[in-house]
Amino acid sequence: MSDDAGSVELEGSALVLAAVSSDAERDLVNQWIAEQRRARPNADIEVLRLPRDEPPPEIVDELVSELDADGSRAVVPVRVFWAAAGLPTRVKIVGLLSGRDTYRPPEMLQSRILRRDPSRARVLAGEPATVDDLRQQWEETTVGGSARDFARFVLRRADLAVERIEYRLLGPEYKSPRLIKPELLSSNRFREGLNKVPGATLDAAGAILDELSTGWSRFSVDLIPAFSKFVYSRGFDPNLDYDYEQIDAMRTALETHPAVMLWSHRSNLDSAVLNVAMQENQLPRAHLFAGINMSFGPMGPLLRRSGFIFIRRNVGSDPTYKFVLKEYVGYLVAKRFNLSWSIEGTRSRTGKMLPPKLGLLTYVADAYLDGRSDDILLQPVSISFDQLHETAEYAAYARGGEKAPEGMSWLYNYIKAQGERNFGKIYVRFPEAVSMAAYLGDPHGELATDKSSKRLALQKMAFEVAWRILRVTPINASALVSALLLGTHGVALTLEQVQHTLRDALDYLERKNTPLTDSAVRLRTAAGVRSALDALSGGHPITRVDGGREAVWRIAPENELQAAFYRNTLIHAFLETAIAELALSYAARVDGDRLDAFWSRTAWLRDLLKFEFYFADSAAFRANIAEEMSWQPGWEEQVAAGGSSIEQLLYDKKPLMSAPMLRPFLEAYEIVADVLCDAPPQIEPKELITAALGLGNQYAAQHRVRSNESVSALLFDTARQVAADQGLLTDAPDLGERRHEFLDELRGVLADMDTIDLIARRQFADREAARLESTASAEG
Repeated sequence: MSDDAGSVELEGSALVLAAVSSDAERDLVNQWIAEQRRARPNADIEVLRLPRDEPPPEIVDELVSELDADGSRAVVPVRVFWAAAGLPTRVKIVGLLSGRDTYRPPEMLQSRILRRDPSRARVLAGEPATVDDLRQQWEETTVGGSARDFARFVLRRADLAVERIEYRLLGPEYKSPRLIKPELLSSNRFREGLNKVPGATLDAAGAILDELSTGWSRFSVDLIPAFSKFVYSRGFDPNLDYDYEQIDAMRTALETHPAVMLWSHRSNLDSAVLNVAMQENQLPRAHLFAGINMSFGPMGPLLRRSGFIFIRRNVGSDPTYKFVLKEYVGYLVAKRFNLSWSIEGTRSRTGKMLPPKLGLLTYVADAYLDGRSDDILLQPVSISFDQLHETAEYAAYARGGEKAPEGMSWLYNYIKAQGERNFGKIYVRFPEAVSMAAYLGDPHGELATDKSSKRLALQKMAFEVAWRILRVTPINASALVSALLLGTHGVALTLEQVQHTLRDALDYLERKNTPLTDSAVRLRTAAGVRSALDALSGGHPITRVDGGREAVWRIAPENELQAAFYRNTLIHAFLETAIAELALSYAARVDGDRLDAFWSRTAWLRDLLKFEFYFADSAAFRANIAEEMSWQPGWEEQVAAGGSSIEQLLYDKKPLMSAPMLRPFLEAYEIVADVLCDAPPQIEPKELITAALGLGNQYAAQHRVRSNESVSALLFDTARQVAADQGLLTDAPDLGERRHEFLDELRGVLADMDTIDLIARRQFADREAARLESTASAEG
């Protein structure tokens, strides 16, 4: 039974499998069969009427007899298709929760609907297939030797054949994998693999498939995007900001290959936004993988019938679950269903891009290497926000708070919080997809058996996806203004000071062709700056101070962690120039070949910060640093001269970004390194972070660190990874000495940053003096 939606020619002997479950549908099918017999009087047409749902044993037995009668007979699936219209929303919602076809009217209403509007229903027939052809497919792909097993296989093929025609009428976004469980449990591949899993049983595998089961109810395709838009429109502009050229390119790519939508994750709104984006642009749906913690109350069945696949978080000790999940992913890929999840695995609570997670991606790669698709596209998706109400929650995590459990009250409070104020716009970008074939080679190639090479290729592929997300994410006004005011460490600025100080950063970003939102571009005007400050005022996270000659704005200490979230979303754009500054300051204080010291320092800083940020490979990184410095003519000679020449080089460099971008991370590393100097060789992660929070709070109170945002459990967790990478968490004879050396090295970097900060302050003072002089001259 093919997916050809053309006309059906019933010649010779044919068995019509007519799925009906009401008088109205039976009448429609009878009329269609009568028309077929009148048009083809020589055809031998037999009809077996089936219920819409699972047929009873006696119907299966009757089908067995029909299939045994003649191997050359054509089998034709027939079903009534109902166009969507007229059903009350409450009826559709009840149908959605119960798993019914929500486009199909209740049986008691069907006759009345057809009397008023006969066009609401039509009979669809799938392409015929002979019994012999179906039997060959069955023997090649499934387990089971009984005639009843073959009959059930034919019923599944019939169902799928008609559904493919329905999807062509409805659109690709309605395609849904309804028969995964019976298809998998009966397949040769699945049974053979399951037999190799220690302790696995078919019943256990079936229970896992029930847990994973998903699909798009046709009504949910309409309902969920509408509900999603309702939720985010309470606080955001309802019109998502797109790059339509990117969407057109993606639409073309999705016509030829299945795709995995891998998105950046900053908010619980992300999946809702992606749903709306796909629906608004008439793109095929993607089945979303989510943690099973999100399957609570009525939301579980509702979301399952809306394309969500809930998976367990920790499955390392359950080989049966891992096998079933892998085969489930492979089946979806083979049937060309699109998939979706966060490339970071969880929300970034710091605002910067987290390292990619490879778990599910490994299963997709296995499906590709097994030859289940000639290519699979990894589609990067950037979803970013002007502001988020969740930053208060993230600040609490940073202070050591615990994550609130999901539930109906949590959902109510989350939706309520969306309406508290205006959070601005949401930006969705779809950069060019990454081809799995380009990274993994041919299916059944060497990577299919070489696990270490496959993992390395997967890492490179995942990093490329993340890198493409970063490159297209537009920088917004909230991020730029937060970065500026965090850099003043609580000192308030006037509107004009903010505008003038932002100018260097905007010049740099435009020179680098960095994408900017309209709100960021408007920061060149006083009105644009005022709009951005007003949007962030009221402790979100900026405080406006009135009552003097003019208003001034600052970030209070208690709001620094919230502001840091916005600032961290743009660090990638200034990362290499910030590292170049630190390397210059280092070169100014060392003896010997200062140019060599500059380059060795950039490489050391790249290695130090590799757990925080995405970097190009070593050669490309060095080339990027050289390009950064090439904007300062004769820079190499100035570095080689050292001393005041390097100081002048730094003064001439605008903007100076190392302190506002990197200080919190390096101070967090310093605090953890300081704790380790007095800690035992072996220390548990939680104990280390608790001690770091205590010492950090002391240092913040003593002003030994510049800001409260350095005292963060989130940053300390990464600092612990850095310490482990330096070998500082493993007992050794010289461990104490190396821990102190590492602390001294970090303090040296922070001293270099202090030097740069002083130069930046001098730049600001000189610019202010020139501005005031120009203003006085104009007034005079």
